[in-house]
Parts: sequence; structure tokens; C-alpha cells
Amino acid sequence: MTALSYVSDEADSAWATYLAQVERVLPYLGDLTRWADTLRHPKRALIVDIPLEMDDGSVRHFEGYRVQHNLSRGPGKGGVRFHPDVTLEEVMALSAWMTIKSAVLNLPFGGAKGGVRVDPRELSIKELERLTRRYTSEIGNIIGPQQDIPAPDVGTNAQVMAWMMDTYSMNVGATTTGVVTGKPVHLGGSLGRVKATGRGVFVTGMAAAQRIGLEVKACRVAVQGFGNVGSVSAELFYQRGAKIVAIQDHSGSLYREEGIDIPALLTWQREHGSIAGFTQAENIRHEAFWLKSFDILIPAALEGQITEARASALSCKLVLEGANGPTLPAADDILRKRQITVVPDVICNAGGVTVSYFEWVQDFSSFFWTEEEINQRLDSIMNDALIAVWNKAESLNVTLRTAAYAVACERILMARKDRGLYP
Repeated sequence: MTALSYVSDEADSAWATYLAQVERVLPYLGDLTRWADTLRHPKRALIVDIPLEMDDGSVRHFEGYRVQHNLSRGPGKGGVRFHPDVTLEEVMALSAWMTIKSAVLNLPFGGAKGGVRVDPRELSIKELERLTRRYTSEIGNIIGPQQDIPAPDVGTNAQVMAWMMDTYSMNVGATTTGVVTGKPVHLGGSLGRVKATGRGVFVTGMAAAQRIGLEVKACRVAVQGFGNVGSVSAELFYQRGAKIVAIQDHSGSLYREEGIDIPALLTWQREHGSIAGFTQAENIRHEAFWLKSFDILIPAALEGQITEARASALSCKLVLEGANGPTLPAADDILRKRQITVVPDVICNAGGVTVSYFEWVQDFSSFFWTEEEINQRLDSIMNDALIAVWNKAESLNVTLRTAAYAVACERILMARKDRGLYP
């Protein structure tokens, strides 16, 4: 499917999943298929070495990446991931999903992504700062407010973005707040950014539930991944009256038939760093999580979590993809046959990039909106995108994922076609 020499042949890799999703949309692109190879080839992939002096005086080397998948519709946009399992191939896939995500939301961005293969929990705060600043300097020649705008992702946060912004600013000789999004509010960050991705999952989930006739107040919800995305979406569904019956993170899995007390769990997580040991729910085996009975599943962890076996065992009616690429293509087919509706990641978790767009716009104008204005604009954009994709799915008789790719790829390839090739 690809002639790229630096990707693996693994059928369930993130990049292979992305390519399979592209293949499925080709029959619906008409004359634009002439340009389809644009989608299969990242525009630019940078690998950098990050030497780091540790607090004990030793020097370690870490490998970092920044991939710009497509810039036809605007500057690159995508997070930076600090995780021990980061690879170039994973970052390529994540950047490609950002291309699709920005286009399906009709944001004026292309897709990009970055990462460093490191476990940030093993670094001191000073080591983490030095790592961030060196990584920023190494990729500094390809990022910028009109080139490529990083943001937080797994293992990074507002503080990391502040260090990135400061490093870039020092190197160019001027304070440049628009080089990253997801910054602290007092440094040009946007209100509403921290909860934006989880809020987007909730907004699209509510709209999808209404479309398929699910009453959320009567729903049982399972959340896989209880970080920023999973915890916020769980809290919002809990506030709307749904029962959150199962939760899983890296430390363990919880289940309570009557529903888990989310405010109590959030307090526990803040105090202990994970959900492990929470006493107000039953601790269950990792795989048992997927076998429990619930109406809505929110996979909000990492890629490739819904396998064929898990898709065959799921009891739910609706899957809301809070994570990027959580469902393998073969599992997608099983879910469709079982008439389980999937709201794909490229819409469902796009609240983060949408509010990042708001932040970028606010930084250019130095005029900032209230959180109420942010949430209203976010809800409107997310709902409009979901309606457009739902209508496309019905007209083509395809899944929401294929419909989302049809909408996005039309926009991306039309931009490629009209811009032409240079030279």
C-alpha cells in the first residue's frame, strides 16, 4: 500500500490503519483520486537527536520527531507526545489524522505531529525542561505561527508548551505566542482549552445518541483511558445523568453496576496519580473491562485498542473515539456488521484542535474571548461538522468514518489540485 521504505509491514500499525482508512474513501472521490497519493506521503519528516545532561551529570540521548503530513490548506497543526513507545511511524499516522481532522472541521490548518521517545515521569522537572528546550531548538527551523503550530498531547502539558514558546521566542528574538497552543492562559493561552477535547467527545456523543435514539440519562457508559480526555468526557456525561459503570487506565480497571462516583474518583486521581486503589468500585481484570454491559464506550487512551476480538464482544450501541486511531480497520467492519455506531476520532476528539484554532486566532489579534464564547463556538462547529458527516454517510450509505474521510479528502485534494505542483 505504500512505497515508503521507513515504515513497517505490520498490518495493525497506526500508519497501516490510516492507509486502510484512505483506501476505503477512494471510490467516493471521483476525479480527485488523481491526487490521492498526496494523502499517502508525508510532506516532511524530521528526526532529531536530543542530548540531555541529567541531574547526576551523565549524558543521555533521546530521539525526537516532527512530521508535517500535509500543508495544502494551511500551516501544520498537531501535538507533541512524550512517551517511551513513540516511533516515527506512529507520529506519521498521528500527523495524517490531524490533516483529516482539520479538514473535516474545515479549519485552515494542515496536519502535523511531534514526539520524543522518553518517559517524562522518569525525568526531574529540570531535566524535562532541558529536554523540551533542546527538542524545540532542533525542530525550530520548521515550526512557527505560519508554518507549524505544536500543542500538548500525551505526556505534555501547558508548562511544556510555555517552555517551547519561550525557547522559540529566544531563538527568533521576539516573543511569539502563536508558535504553540495549549499554553497557560496568562501567556496567551485560551480559556476552555484544557477541557476542549473531552467536551468535544461529549458534544458529538450527545448529538449521535439523539440521532440513534439513545436517552443519555438512561445510558451506561464505559471509559477507557482516564487522562484529560477520558476524565472530562466522563465528568460531563455523569453531570448529564448517565451512569459511568466502567473505567480503565494504565494502572487498572474499575467497575460498579450502580455507577461510579466520578467527582470522588477525580479527587482520588488527583491525590494518588491514578485510579488504582479506588475503594468505591470493584477492581476487575484488564480484559474483563471489554466484556461488561454498557451502552456507550469511550476509548480515550492510545491507538489500536479495539481489536477484532474486542469488537466482537462489545455490548454497546455507540462508540465515541476520544483517542486517535483506537479502532483497527478489521474491527471497524465488525462494528458495522453489528450495527454499532462509531463516531470517528477525526470528528469526536477534534475539540482540542478547534479550540487550538481559537487560541491561534486570539494570539494574532491579542483579543481574547470568554470561556462561554469559546464553548458556544466549539459546540456550534462540532455539531455542524457532525451533521455534515452524518448526512454524507446517509447519502453514500457508508460509515461515519468513511463519510468523514470523504468530506475531508475532498477539501484537501481540491486544495492540492487548485494550488498545483511547484515547480
